[in-house]
Amino acid sequence: MSKAKFGFSGLILVLSLTSLLMAQTTRPAVWAGQFYPDNPLQLRQIIEEWFAATLSLPPAKNIRAIIVPHAGYIYSGSVAAKAYAQVKSQSISTVIIMGPAHHYAFRGVSIDQDARYQTPLGLIEVDSPWAAKLAQLTGYKTIPQAHKQEHSIEVQLPFIQVAWPQAKIVPVVFGYPRHKDVQKMAKALTKIMANPQVLVVATTDLSHYLPQAKANQVDAQTIKLIENLQAETLLQKATRGENIMCGVGPVSSLLLAAKQLKTSRLHILEYRDSTAGGGPASQVVGYVAATLEISPPSSGGKTEEALTEQEKKELLRLAREAITLFLQNKNPPHYTPSSPRLLEKKGVFVTLHHNGRLRGCIGFIESSLPLYQTVIQAAIYAAVKDVRFNPVSLDELPDVEIEISVLTPLTKITNPAQIQVGRHGLVIEKGRQKGLLLPQVALENGWDRLTFLRRACLKAGLPPNAWRQGAKIFTFEAQVFAEKPKEEA
Repeated sequence: MSKAKFGFSGLILVLSLTSLLMAQTTRPAVWAGQFYPDNPLQLRQIIEEWFAATLSLPPAKNIRAIIVPHAGYIYSGSVAAKAYAQVKSQSISTVIIMGPAHHYAFRGVSIDQDARYQTPLGLIEVDSPWAAKLAQLTGYKTIPQAHKQEHSIEVQLPFIQVAWPQAKIVPVVFGYPRHKDVQKMAKALTKIMANPQVLVVATTDLSHYLPQAKANQVDAQTIKLIENLQAETLLQKATRGENIMCGVGPVSSLLLAAKQLKTSRLHILEYRDSTAGGGPASQVVGYVAATLEISPPSSGGKTEEALTEQEKKELLRLAREAITLFLQNKNPPHYTPSSPRLLEKKGVFVTLHHNGRLRGCIGFIESSLPLYQTVIQAAIYAAVKDVRFNPVSLDELPDVEIEISVLTPLTKITNPAQIQVGRHGLVIEKGRQKGLLLPQVALENGWDRLTFLRRACLKAGLPPNAWRQGAKIFTFEAQVFAEKPKEEA
């Protein structure tokens, strides 16, 4: 890739970007100094101390959502911290915060799609691609007045900034709770919560200003309904005017989504009322913290939606750019994907061909990195680290064709008859030896199932019949896409 000189057009671009950032809405920290400390050092210290106090809790995995309160920190901060601390070790890039409206009356749901939020700890940006995706799935727009004064969203931000400093947010404010709004949001959440880098936060306080004994009794009944995912009952109680919780819209949406996913488990972490923070026993507010854990599907097969054509083209362009930049200056590209699905963690193989012949192929069965970063790494490795070939040169790169295979998770099988040639890839494993063949390899070579199994064993450095002699067999599927030949491009 050629390097353009920075001239007048470059100056115009910089000025345009600067103007865009300056024009971008920044919501100030409205409630700092009231609901939570406005001193950044004090604010960070208190949150870190709360996180440290939760180290005795048993570790949890695959948490996709939490339920937290949104009162002043003196009353509910330590309760909220317990839920955030359970997810702190996970890699979270986007937090969708769903809170009820307290300061602006409206019907429906508002999704803030393009802003920055100020707190004493600095700015936190709205994740515009994810916000647009949620708006597309639900049909809801931005109602600016719903976000200007809303504290249920704001008090969550410092927890997020301490736990995941680089994370972005999608602020969602629910107006008067309606059944159709809950259903729309739940349907969208079932798709969104498949992404392990997205955390959904549903925030609510429980009963308001009841005597302590009565409050504890009402809250215990509400918590039982939450634990059993009884979204419909909660919504009915709230719409009848029963004093159970203010955030019934966000919580019911989350619970309904969890019920639809069927592999979810909700864990109540703590209940506390405002007397613990010095509030009067005659007027109590209740607080609960909970986590929603989603287990991966037990059966094999494709459960993800296929990548769109635009997403495929984006990954192919990225792979070529990564190889080019690495060959030029040994640096990978600095890149932000346009689609949230390119942040998902998936196995990837990148295959290079030159004049119809294999020129390199390297990948990762599983990856701890987002998809786009895995593609960058696999593309560079295929070009320069496949020991079967000399490194690709910059001169020959224009004639190299790139193919990407995005893998589904491995599924262990015991019956080889389950293997479908052309659909399944194979992994053969015995001890420390492991071999992988992509689905397209069997088709390209005209192999039947038996030959495919034998070749996979040989790829693992095992005898061809090792699959009959204790070697483990795994299948996977792959979305395979390649650059168009030059004459078709």
